[in-house]
Amino acid sequence: MDVVKAAQLSWRTLERVVVHPLVLLSIVDHYNRVARDTRKRVVGVLLGTSSRGSVDVTNSYAVPFEEDDKDPRIWFLDHNYHESMFSMFKRINAKEHVVGWYSTGPKLRENDLDVHALFNSYVPNPVLVIIDVQPKELGIPTKAYYAVEEVKENATQKSQKVFVHVPSEIAAHEVEEIGVEHLLRDVKDTTISTLATEVTSKLAALKGLDARLREIRSYLDLVIEGKLPLNHEILYHLQDVFNLLPNLNVNELIKAFAVKTNDMMLVIYLSSLIRSVIALHNLINNKVGCFCPPLLDVWSLCTPGHWSVDIFFDTDHWLWNYSFRSRC
Repeated sequence: MDVVKAAQLSWRTLERVVVHPLVLLSIVDHYNRVARDTRKRVVGVLLGTSSRGSVDVTNSYAVPFEEDDKDPRIWFLDHNYHESMFSMFKRINAKEHVVGWYSTGPKLRENDLDVHALFNSYVPNPVLVIIDVQPKELGIPTKAYYAVEEVKENATQKSQKVFVHVPSEIAAHEVEEIGVEHLLRDVKDTTISTLATEVTSKLAALKGLDARLREIRSYLDLVIEGKLPLNHEILYHLQDVFNLLPNLNVNELIKAFAVKTNDMMLVIYLSSLIRSVIALHNLINNKVGCFCPPLLDVWSLCTPGHWSVDIFFDTDHWLWNYSFRSRC
């Protein structure tokens, strides 16, 4: 599947795609109902508005879709169902119109251009939003594309449709934010941040950074091997990244890191001491509360002609002891 960066084109029709939480919830529900625990993907229609190079996706609905895993040229999308559903949605909100379609990919497939061509009959420049319902990396689970006609430098070659990547983001209206907050409140308390959640988030962030660094290295290796063309814009951004890296060999920076680390370790050490003192204090209070003086001969069990048994409580070891004496 051919994908090019939007900055490589001399013109650009779309600048960003905004996806609302209601759309994400609907797509996840569609996937769980139809293709959960399978390798299939689900497809649907995106509704919303578009203005000034921005597409605002506010609603969606599912569409019956089937495809052959062995032959990507064989696929079926029920456009009659789509037309009847859109007519009903239009009665509810006339401002929303078809802006594109979605897929749970999680990546582009060979027949996506053919499906995209079908939606060209409903909207002049539809967008394709791929939603990763099971994300393995940190970041937003959406990727947006639109198709353009790429003209080859060689006049003998025919032009072809390619997908252009568009930046996507997740945004919500005030009413949607309130609903999402109530949903998250039922799942977990987002206002309380424990050490475990902080460590988990830091670990997920480091894994995401590692995945992106590996992707950059893979791209550079392919460029060196001549399998991918050289993109000066990507190299320009990489050079900016390297320019932002600090020089760790400066003595002032090394001293500042050491001071910061020592301060953090001191706080951790004091916290451990305070926890230990509090634990000892609670233990002493518990022992004082349970303290009772040694009670000798609490019960003296003696029957004429048998052994005598004295039962008392040992406060030093918190045990009941038994003492046997001679016959009565």
